[in-house]
Amino acid sequence: MKKILYLLIVSAFFIQCGKPKEKVSENLTTANNSSNSKNINVSILIDLSDRIDPDKNPNPTMEYFQRDIEYIKAIDKGFLDHIKGKKVIQLNDQMQVFFNPEPSDPKMNDLTKQLKVSFDKNTTKDNINLVETRYSSLPLQIYQSAIKDKQYVGSDIWEFFKNKVKDYCIKDDHRNVLFILTDGYIYHKDSKFSEGQKTSYLTPELVKSLKLNSSDFKNKIQDKGLGFIKANDDLENLEVVVLGINPVKGNPFEADVIKEYWENWFKEMKIKNYQIKSADLPSNLEPIILKAISGK
Repeated sequence: MKKILYLLIVSAFFIQCGKPKEKVSENLTTANNSSNSKNINVSILIDLSDRIDPDKNPNPTMEYFQRDIEYIKAIDKGFLDHIKGKKVIQLNDQMQVFFNPEPSDPKMNDLTKQLKVSFDKNTTKDNINLVETRYSSLPLQIYQSAIKDKQYVGSDIWEFFKNKVKDYCIKDDHRNVLFILTDGYIYHKDSKFSEGQKTSYLTPELVKSLKLNSSDFKNKIQDKGLGFIKANDDLENLEVVVLGINPVKGNPFEADVIKEYWENWFKEMKIKNYQIKSADLPSNLEPIILKAISGK
């Protein structure tokens, strides 16, 4: 009996030793269950209208273009934190910057090329450092060029959602997060039209003409069928964070009207996960930006 037991123990030992060892670094099951390891596709759409002009829209605390730059740095930080939290073999992530319409300055095209970055299993620490360097310096060049040029191209955000957002900002098997840096007003001469009471644009003049300057603005919007014309559909795979809402002075409900227009628009396009934030100081908005990217 002892001899049989001895043979069984020895056999079990050799069977176990004969099994191939699992490669821990390639066993992604546990990591893939965490939100930190999911592939992320971050897009930044910058409104280069005259909202960034420090002469027309000055702010003694911190100029609006400077706030934008700090928002972009926070987005970059959140993106790189996500990258650093993943195993190299898992990397399949990207980040890019867009304008609509594109500025006439050819240098802008080169800057956006440098700001389009992607990470895969061949990524090195040098790649990460390079992205950090680019996002700490190039956005300032973009805003300086636009302000110096004074040829503000407007913000055709409506057309971007209609014709570009699916191709540019949504990738399969990714969390797709779009940050829009804008004051909330949308206008471009090539995309200004209406359907019934809905429009492809929103300006201070329009808000004033619609008399949306009292606490019952929501009822007026609903009763009259006001809002943005739906630009797209089935955008469930897109998360949107709007940063920089900055209403004109004189109407205490202007910011609320702007947010109501955007919220209703997003709901119509089936965007379920969205946030709309005013032009607060970057130190106040950074935690919101980081949380939006982490998905936690």
